[in-house]
Amino acid sequence: MSTLTLAVRDSSTMLRRNLLHARRYPSLTLNLLLTPVMLLLLFVYVFGDTMSGGAGRDAYLAYLLPGIMLMTVGSTTIGTAVSVAMDMSEGIIARFRTMAIHRGSILVGHVIGSVIQSVASVVLVGAVGVALGFRSTDATALEWLAAFGLLVLFSLSLTWIAVGMGLVSPNAEAASNNAMPLIFLPLISSAFVPLHSMPGWFQPIAEYQPFTPAIETLRGLLLGTGIGHNGWLALGWCVGLAVLGYFWSAAKFNKQ
Repeated sequence: MSTLTLAVRDSSTMLRRNLLHARRYPSLTLNLLLTPVMLLLLFVYVFGDTMSGGAGRDAYLAYLLPGIMLMTVGSTTIGTAVSVAMDMSEGIIARFRTMAIHRGSILVGHVIGSVIQSVASVVLVGAVGVALGFRSTDATALEWLAAFGLLVLFSLSLTWIAVGMGLVSPNAEAASNNAMPLIFLPLISSAFVPLHSMPGWFQPIAEYQPFTPAIETLRGLLLGTGIGHNGWLALGWCVGLAVLGYFWSAAKFNKQ
């Protein structure tokens, strides 16, 4: 059996293990998913009329939903950091290392499983948005495909970062705390209000972070508005974070 075939087979096994684990213990995923949904409902129905600047709740929902979808990706990947930390602290990784399996498949199974869960969570949040009245009539089929690709790529990049956070955490609680920036960063991005409405000293903080260009790109794709340079910035952030997370995770995993 070739090395590639062995890696694919073992990665599939680890993926199935992680998906079964998520199904048997859905409370973590449910708790992380409820946060974006509750924020969506809160900002649309409580703050929507005020924050829309007179445009109405439907207009603010269209503005808000792309940011909430990417926040969902960030919150879902926290579960990956917790899951990796639990595997490391409970000794299952040490047992896997004594078995004749491809070493990289352990991390790959976590990553692919997290991406699948993130995409499923985003679809659910998107369905809630549609139920509330969100419509994307101006987006073409190609723009929808590009939006889906961005969500998958962004999920992949954040998942590798989350895996690294899980590997450096001594336990699940520490992993959850270390991964909190993945939820906090969307709160200080353009997810809820435009950059120009923020204080001048704060605008660079909101602008030069990974979530804002990704949100603006997704917003432009779904609403048919301009993307400008945000598309390249979002792609650069995704590739950079994915490469950083991969080498960080691989180095830490191989040391232990």
